[in-house]
Amino acid sequence: MAKRFELLVFDWDGTLLDSAGAIVAAIKAACRDLDLPEPPDERARHVIGLGLGDALRHAVPELPEQRYPQMVERYRHHYLSRDHELLLFEGVAGMIAELSDAGFLLTVATGKSRAGLDRALKTSGLGAYFRASRCADECFSKPHPQMLDELMQEFAVSAERTLMIGDTTHDLQMAKNAGVAGLAVAYGAHPASALDTLEPLARLRDAGELAAWLRTNA
Repeated sequence: MAKRFELLVFDWDGTLLDSAGAIVAAIKAACRDLDLPEPPDERARHVIGLGLGDALRHAVPELPEQRYPQMVERYRHHYLSRDHELLLFEGVAGMIAELSDAGFLLTVATGKSRAGLDRALKTSGLGAYFRASRCADECFSKPHPQMLDELMQEFAVSAERTLMIGDTTHDLQMAKNAGVAGLAVAYGAHPASALDTLEPLARLRDAGELAAWLRTNA
């Protein structure tokens, strides 16, 4: 059966890697280091997927602009102290290998920095499967469509043949902004109710459901 999609674009944190909790903890720890009130979990989780500068400005809006470099440094200190402990969601490694074998073009669009994604691709063992990627320090932050626009242009794939897969409203809004279909996973950073407002093709409860949906519908 002919494939509906050719280019599959995955978000990283909260979609492939179980990292949302570590990101929230690092934001809160950075706030404590700077004697700032910690944001509520909901606000801290909402910013996951944005570029780091944008994320911290949303999470800690009361911080004076000149202190954001300190906030970034403390966040990175706390996150990097734990990132080697983070694991892919159960079933993700097999799903990515299966999709690669099936001939899909696999790519990543992430709020991580290039250095952060390269490190994650290496430590996860998934690097060889992804043909290209875009990061927040190379493009406008989500939900701007630049990441998707550039990936589609790189592989000469139309919007109709491209699918964005992510766990946040930022991912799904980026897909809409690029004229691309969006697929939601509800095991990451944003609640199912928020994801549903952006009308994804489907909302999957775990990586096993995601793999099954892609096997049948992509």
